[in-house]
Amino acid sequence: MTPLEIGGLTLFILTLLFGAFSILFGLPGTIIILSDAFLYAALTGFERIGFKVLLTLLVLTVLAEIVDFAVGMSVALKFGLSRSAFLSFLLGGSVGAFVLTPFLLGLGLIVGAFLGGLAGMLVAELLQRNALKPNLREAWGVILGRTAGICVKGFFSLIMVIITLTSAYS
Repeated sequence: MTPLEIGGLTLFILTLLFGAFSILFGLPGTIIILSDAFLYAALTGFERIGFKVLLTLLVLTVLAEIVDFAVGMSVALKFGLSRSAFLSFLLGGSVGAFVLTPFLLGLGLIVGAFLGGLAGMLVAELLQRNALKPNLREAWGVILGRTAGICVKGFFSLIMVIITLTSAYS
């Protein structure tokens, strides 16, 4: 192997691992893994990673995103999250991400989306119900739902990394 090939393989593996760990921070890790596998397959002429593997990774990516959203929302709805709170969560998350993006060296995007969404949901429920205790219960439900979604999506990403590395090294 030439040094260029070794560097390319190292970058390929590091990108796969970054994709798997980025899920913990709310980033689209499954899409990063799929993109990395596609780029590696294209650069190697689709010899090691073929179209069947890429199609499998695409299905797992779509399935992971759907299951992540469904698990997160089902847990949040189980704790009594209303439709207005959900829309406020999306709006607050967008505003928070926009406001905090210049800060914290890029981590402001993630922190801002989380804190803005949580604040938007709490304000919507507080205005709707005029009581704080149920609002905290719903916020806890959103946090548990997000954590469950991260766990499920992380499991999918590990499966994708195993499939990709097995195909690349077989």
